[in-house]
Amino acid sequence: MLVLGDAHASDPDRCEILLELYRTLEPDRVLQLGDLEHYDLPAPTWFIAGNNEDFDVIDALRSGRDLDETNNVHLLASTAAAVDGLRVAGLSGNFAPTRYDRSRAELTGERRRHFTRDDVERAAELEDIDVFLTHEAPNGLLSYGYDPGCEHVDDLLEAISPDLCLVGHHHRHREAEIAGTRVVSLAPAWERYYTLEPATLELESHEHDLSETD
Repeated sequence: MLVLGDAHASDPDRCEILLELYRTLEPDRVLQLGDLEHYDLPAPTWFIAGNNEDFDVIDALRSGRDLDETNNVHLLASTAAAVDGLRVAGLSGNFAPTRYDRSRAELTGERRRHFTRDDVERAAELEDIDVFLTHEAPNGLLSYGYDPGCEHVDDLLEAISPDLCLVGHHHRHREAEIAGTRVVSLAPAWERYYTLEPATLELESHEHDLSETD
């Protein structure tokens, strides 16, 4: 199974790298960690929304509506899906303390990028999760001279106890064990791709020689 970090595919060069990975690797199934920004893909892809998306498309996917510009994309928004024998779940969006206690209906424009208390509570009720996808990191994984982790992701790891948690947003590869879960922050798709063995949950990182064009 192919696993990809942030794509930022609204940029034409990064979009070409994203699509070239699909063409070269010919995956049957793909997991993607947000900031996708391109929703017509060559293979079935389960992803979480990041803080950079077309939020009209994300709203349509949340509500189950089909759009002409979407193909092979499945949004995980406090939901779970069966993917190659694994139960994969995801929390879409990033954290904003001033928006956390609002309803999703109150989030408009670019503020639709955030998750809410209701999103977290619905995710916490999910059961038997093998792999959990999140755009925000838990505490204890990354450091910029401070810990950018989010306490609500900490709470979710405690609540649902996934075997593996994959993190986007930060554009760097880091690994830790947190609350009994292996947690991996992924490098962006234009730097690396990852493969996941469903039977063992072995995650392998691969550098590639694709480069952005001038």
